[in-house]
Amino acid sequence: MEEIVNKVAKSGLVTIDLETFYPEGERVLFDIKDCLWQELALREKDFRAFVKEHDWSNYQDQFVALHCSVDAIVPHWAYMLLATALQPYAKRVVYGQIEQLESALFFEALAQVKAEEYQDARVVIKGCSKLPVPVSAYVELTRLLRPHARSIMYGEPCSTVPLYKKPKA
Repeated sequence: MEEIVNKVAKSGLVTIDLETFYPEGERVLFDIKDCLWQELALREKDFRAFVKEHDWSNYQDQFVALHCSVDAIVPHWAYMLLATALQPYAKRVVYGQIEQLESALFFEALAQVKAEEYQDARVVIKGCSKLPVPVSAYVELTRLLRPHARSIMYGEPCSTVPLYKKPKA
């Protein structure tokens, strides 16, 4: 019988799975519309009273995205005030939808990547994921790796899409 050879294992490919950068924790979308007068405008006195009286500890260790789901007049400082109230409790606060929150979380995690460790490596960025990995995370990882990697591919080691190959000097 002929020995079965695992060509993928011998290929020297380095696989990076972005799921390993996924920060664990609950994601919450805080909609400011419930704090508005008739869902049209923010009344400063009422809003400040809400921020002061609300139990922000309900957001302990959560990731919070602040947004407004209605077309309303909301000054920038309102989101800033919410951020100051949430900061002692929430793990992270961003302005935007859950997608912007996910991007911010992945950007923070990817900032820890030592891209120089992939110098002249043949890198495969794993494609399929069970967790919500935003496209922005794939783009950011590619940006970080390009100056260092010999090649960058997307997918699975047995079936990759070539993205970049360093020119021969």
